[in-house]
Amino acid sequence: MQLTHEHEQLRATIQRWITEQVNPHVDQWEREETFPAHQVFRQMGELGLLGLTKPQENGGAALDWSYAAVLAETLAEIHCGGVPMAIGVQTDMCTPALARHGSAELRAEFLTPAVAGEQVGCLGVSEVGSGSDVASIRTTARKDGGDYVINGGKMWTTSGTQADFCCLLANTSDGAAHRNKSLIVVPMNTPGITVAKKIRKMGMHASDTAQLHFDDVRVPQHLRIGEEGMGFMYQMEQFQHERLWSALNACGGARRAIRETIAYTAERQVFGRPVLDNQWVHFKLAELQTEVEALHALAWSGVEMLVRGEDATRLATMAKLKAGRVVREVADTCLQFWGGMGFTDEAPISRLFRDLRLVSIGAGADEVMLQILSKFMGTFPKRD
Repeated sequence: MQLTHEHEQLRATIQRWITEQVNPHVDQWEREETFPAHQVFRQMGELGLLGLTKPQENGGAALDWSYAAVLAETLAEIHCGGVPMAIGVQTDMCTPALARHGSAELRAEFLTPAVAGEQVGCLGVSEVGSGSDVASIRTTARKDGGDYVINGGKMWTTSGTQADFCCLLANTSDGAAHRNKSLIVVPMNTPGITVAKKIRKMGMHASDTAQLHFDDVRVPQHLRIGEEGMGFMYQMEQFQHERLWSALNACGGARRAIRETIAYTAERQVFGRPVLDNQWVHFKLAELQTEVEALHALAWSGVEMLVRGEDATRLATMAKLKAGRVVREVADTCLQFWGGMGFTDEAPISRLFRDLRLVSIGAGADEVMLQILSKFMGTFPKRD
């Protein structure tokens, strides 16, 4: 896809903001295992970065998804994975269905402040025992008069300790698993919502991740996004954005890992010469760079499909799968070239190694991506 001057201006704006406002604080946020989401998002809202693809009536720029792709790539220049991940949840994981299927009133109440950075959103899909298998969630929302009464729990909720609202997937009937779910916007200050715990993770330290409980949480039915029973389908639509976002951001992270490793190995002397001078090292880095660029091309093919208004599920799934595999090899190989220094917290490759490992798990594990692709190929076993 041919990027325009406007795309590159956007990239420059994002990079300048990261350099001046974000990276100076990342080490502190990593130590604290959280970052000030409202402060960071307000800065992004003022720059117009949270609503690139969102409707103009909600404060967005109504641009095509190629601009969101540039944002996803460039956010990898943040010196940790947790902050970009939380931003991606805000822009491309908890708000696409709201923007596309939500009523004008619902969008005015939640999407407009999300675009402005005045409210932080989170996504309530995964549960204890129901991660990649979205159809198996158990959280329920039963009707009672004009309300839904929600009971259940959500797991792995990015920004869950700070969020103002949750885009929640719940069972609203006893029908078939793919047709009994609805997406509901739930204000996080509603009585009955508790943060069961903040989850400590191997990586993505700067992003707060929560386990949430919903005990007789009562919300008006007009907070439902779109049609009742269409939540599973809406979430599958959102996964196109989420998985392409993940692949593009992973590309950026892999490029940074290679770039940092070239700089380090060019300076590090072993047996009287730079580590980079060893043929195995510079040949392997060239091979890894080739894999990253192949992933980049695949992901952008999916972006082009989204821009044309086509279903990009197949390519988004391929890109997500390939991203998980590529960044694992890149991060592991690059860390090896750093030697003992790579095993220390102070080395940037150590953080990249920990953070990038999530790509093969989050937004659908590699094995789920393979299952989806097998269905597209017609090779997945049919069940009675």
